[in-house]
Amino acid sequence: MTTTPPSSGPTPAFFAQAAISFGLSLLAVAIGVALLPVDPWIRAFLAVGMLYAVTSTFTLAKVVRDRQEDSALAHRVDRARVDKLIAEHDPFRVD
Repeated sequence: MTTTPPSSGPTPAFFAQAAISFGLSLLAVAIGVALLPVDPWIRAFLAVGMLYAVTSTFTLAKVVRDRQEDSALAHRVDRARVDKLIAEHDPFRVD
C-alpha cells in the first residue's frame, strides 16, 4: 500500500501573498481608526480592540495547527502499529 506523503507546506509565493494581505488589512484598519472623527479615548479603545483581535487570531491559529499536528502524529503512530502487526502475522503458522 502506498501512501501520499504530507505536503511540505505553503509555497513562498503563498506565504508572501498572505503576509502582504495581512499587513495591508491591518494598515487599512489602523488608518481608519486613526482618521475616525471621534474623541481620542474612543480611538484608543478601538485600537486596543483591534490589537486584541489580531493577537487572539494568532493564538487561535497556533492552537488549531498544534491540534492538527498532534492528530497527524497519533494517526501515523497508529498506522505504524497496524502495519507492524500485519507484517508479523502469519496465518499459516502452527502454534
